[in-house]
Amino acid sequence: MIDLFLINLAGYIGYMITYQGVSFADLQHINLLNVLLVNFVWFNVTQLTRLYSDIFVKDAIPTIKQAFGSLLLFAAIMGILIYTIKDLNQSYQLLSVTFVVFSVLFLLGKIVFLLFRRSRRESLINYKKVVIVGAGPLGLALKKYMEFDTHLGYKVVGFFDDHIEDHKDFNILGKVGDCIEYVKGSNIREIFCALPDSSLTKINTLMREADKEMIRFKLVPDVKHYFKKNVKVQVYGHIPILSQRMEPLEIMMNQVVKRIFDVVFSIFIIVFVMSWMLPLMAILIRLESKGPVFFKQLRSGKDNQPFYCLKFRSMRVNSDADCKQATKDDDRITKIGAFMRKNSIDELPQFFNVLIGEMSVVGPRPHMLQHTAEYSAIVDQFMVRHFLLPGITGWAQVKGFRGETKIDDSMVARVEADIWYLENWSFLLDLKIVFLTAWQVFTGHENAR
Repeated sequence: MIDLFLINLAGYIGYMITYQGVSFADLQHINLLNVLLVNFVWFNVTQLTRLYSDIFVKDAIPTIKQAFGSLLLFAAIMGILIYTIKDLNQSYQLLSVTFVVFSVLFLLGKIVFLLFRRSRRESLINYKKVVIVGAGPLGLALKKYMEFDTHLGYKVVGFFDDHIEDHKDFNILGKVGDCIEYVKGSNIREIFCALPDSSLTKINTLMREADKEMIRFKLVPDVKHYFKKNVKVQVYGHIPILSQRMEPLEIMMNQVVKRIFDVVFSIFIIVFVMSWMLPLMAILIRLESKGPVFFKQLRSGKDNQPFYCLKFRSMRVNSDADCKQATKDDDRITKIGAFMRKNSIDELPQFFNVLIGEMSVVGPRPHMLQHTAEYSAIVDQFMVRHFLLPGITGWAQVKGFRGETKIDDSMVARVEADIWYLENWSFLLDLKIVFLTAWQVFTGHENAR
C-alpha cells in the first residue's frame, strides 16, 4: 500500500513539474484509466518478482535486488504498452519524470524500511513452531542453525527420539511414535526428520502419518560424511541428485556474460595499453639481455589441458625456466624484469591468451605442469580449481596469496580461495577483483616478484 501511494505521489509530482502552473484539478493532460493501468502493472510486477513475500525474513541484499528488478521490469512493461497501445498518448516527459521520482522515493522507502526493520526484525517475524525427530548430531546441528539464523522464521519446540536416556540435557518431548499426536495437539504444522538411514521404517511410517494429518514433513539427509558445505540438490524425476558444490559458471548464461567481459576487456587492454607498451617493453627487454621478448611456458589450463601461457620475458635465458619458479632475490631476474614483476606488467601478454579463449581475466592462476603434478598429490582438492579457465588475476591473488608458491599453509589457502571463487562467482565479483588488482598494481604488493 505504501508503494502504491508512492507511485501515485510520484505521478502527481511529475504532473506538476511537467505542466507547471496547471491545477491538479484540471485533468485535460491525463487519463484516469492510464493511472489505474500504471497501478495495475506495478501491483502485478511486484507479484512476479515476489517483492512482498517474506519481507521480514529476507536479508537486505535480496530485498534491494528484488526492488531493482521490480523497477526494471515495470519500466520494460510500461515501455512496451506505451509503444504498442496508441491510446496511451501521455507526455514522454511526464512519464520519464514520474519514473525517476518514483524510483528515488521507492528505493529510499526500501532503505528506510530496512533500517526500521533492523532492530525489530525478530519481533516482526511470524515464527513457525517446529519439532525435530532425531536428537543425534544432525538434529542438534539443525537446531543450532535455526537458532543462529533466526531469519529463517523457525522456533524449535523440542525433539522426539527413542533413546531418551541418552539425551537428558535436551528438550526431549517423547519417543518417535508420540510425535504426530503431540504436534496435532500443539498446533505445529511442520516436522523436520533427522533420523539416520538405519531408521528407514520409522521414517516411512512418520511420513505417511504426517500426510494423513496434513502436517508438512521435511527429511534432513545426512550428507556430512560426503560433503562439507554448499551442497547442490537437483531432482531427476523422483530421484534427488546431490552435488558437493554450487558452480554458477556451469550455467550457460553466466558463461556467456563472463566470455563477453573477457573479450571486451582484453580488446580494450590490447588496443589502449599493449599497442604502445609492447614496443616499449620489447626495446627495454632486448637492451638489457639477449633473447626473445616473450616467454612461453606450458601451464595447466581448464580441465587440466596444457596451453602456452605468454609473459614478457623477465629473466635471462636459462635452462631452469620451466622447472624452477622465481624466488626472492633470484639472480636470473633482470632489472627491467624485477620492475615488470613488481608491477605485474610481465602478465600483460596474457590478454592475448584471454582473447583466444585459453584464459579468463579472472580465475585461478595457472601453474607449471610439473607443479600441478606435485601439488595435486599433496594438497587436498587442488585439481578442483581446474574446473575453471585460469585467470590473469584471481580471488587468491587479491587476498594476498601470490608470488612464490610453496607446499605450506599459504598454498592450501590459495586453493581454498580458488574453490570459494568457483562456488561464489558473479559478474560483480569479477569486477571487484579487477578493481582490487588494479589498486594493487598502483600501490604495489610485497609478494610480487
